[in-house]
Amino acid sequence: MDPLEQHITKTRRDFLATSASGLGTLALTSLLQQEGLLAADSTTTDPLAPKAPHFAPKAKNCIFIFMAGAPSQLDLFDPKPKLKELHGKPLPESLTKGVRFAFIKKESAVLIGSKRKFTPHGECGMELSDVLPNIGTCADDIALIRSMRSTQFNHHPGQLLMTSGVPRFGFPSVGSWLNYGLGTASRDLPGYVVLTSGRGASGGATNWTSGFLPSTYQGVLFRNKGEPVLNLNNPAGVSTQMQKTGLEALSNLNQSRYERIQDPEIASRIASYELAYRMQTAAPELIDLSGETQATLDAYGVGRTEEGMKMGRGGGKGTYNSFSTNCLLARRLIERGVRFTNIIHASWDHHSSLDTEIEFNAKMADQPVAALIKDLKERGLLDETLVVWGCEFGRTPLGENRGGSRDSNTGRDHHPFAFSMFMAGGGIKGGQVIGRTDDVGWNIEEDPVEVNDLHATLLHLFGINHLKLTVRFGGRDVRLTDVAGNVVQKLLA
Repeated sequence: MDPLEQHITKTRRDFLATSASGLGTLALTSLLQQEGLLAADSTTTDPLAPKAPHFAPKAKNCIFIFMAGAPSQLDLFDPKPKLKELHGKPLPESLTKGVRFAFIKKESAVLIGSKRKFTPHGECGMELSDVLPNIGTCADDIALIRSMRSTQFNHHPGQLLMTSGVPRFGFPSVGSWLNYGLGTASRDLPGYVVLTSGRGASGGATNWTSGFLPSTYQGVLFRNKGEPVLNLNNPAGVSTQMQKTGLEALSNLNQSRYERIQDPEIASRIASYELAYRMQTAAPELIDLSGETQATLDAYGVGRTEEGMKMGRGGGKGTYNSFSTNCLLARRLIERGVRFTNIIHASWDHHSSLDTEIEFNAKMADQPVAALIKDLKERGLLDETLVVWGCEFGRTPLGENRGGSRDSNTGRDHHPFAFSMFMAGGGIKGGQVIGRTDDVGWNIEEDPVEVNDLHATLLHLFGINHLKLTVRFGGRDVRLTDVAGNVVQKLLA
């Protein structure tokens, strides 16, 4: 029998007496779970209640640093001496034939070598650009993937693919899938928090949507100053008692409706109202950094300015402080049990003025990202916290010449065929480079890693078999990794 029909045919006495749906028992169960005296149970109406993984996890939380706009891997992570030698020369037609570019005019395009200097770091000898000296000090904790590959060459589809596994609207993001599969340990904050800086990613809120999953699993956008979440505070004239009375009335109405039709979105609504009430205390406390030591604030670069730097696509005044603050807040969110924190910065879309603008962005990101990794490690949190630096694709070894002139090659176009990302903590084997690209960074020669492979590996680190985390939608069992994905064994510690 259909579960809804079963529910409707129950007598009122059965409904009140049954341990699975009795309201008193439901409240008691919730309290016992919060105190750790009872395991999470699928009968609770709290969509974010902790759930058991498929197998023992290495990671409990994730901080995904998304550098929207696509940083140039050739100027940050993937040194190419041969590309410098071939500077100003065209690529063989065999490589560019049939290739679609966003702006490059193939007929007159030539290679441009990087002006950055790459040096080895750590005991592993990982080569990184001179604009990432602080991240270089974390080399032995980092697994650098130089062989990422995407199927998309424009930003919005590429961002959707990286954040939700498919380049289409309406699908849940990684953070939503994790909270759906595992719930969250945080009672007073959302399980999925988004922190932004810079100009804003072209994908916007579609990068943290819950798609066809209930809205409880959607990312919640936090601000790092002022009111943490817009409209979180009570309007003038609304007392705490008035709010409590109103919430109780709404809860009763929603609970009555939920009991009748068992729509999970109603359970999400109930949970959201209750969470918002608790967040009114927890969220302001989260962004209050007065309890942090000056040494910690300085390590992250909180209060930094952009003095002396040429601003551009990476954002205007206040970007450095905002990004630094977001990295520190990410650590504070992890400490409070938040499952998935997304730090998003835009933009790295350097079609021109590459040398000056990538220096601005790299200086913005290098210090706080390195401080975050070190801080987590010092506090004993890195082993269970997965840190990811990611983007939607890479940049071409060809200079951009949208006007058709070789004299205007000051940037790089979109390049989905090979790009770089890195991961640290949470069960990752650090101090290694995975994959290799050819001499000019055009194609992958060793260990290609697809976006779906990355997602399969991420879920694996959280104790989830990516083939089993599915939701019935549109007539089929849908998963984050779509119809592909393999765990990258080399990444695992």
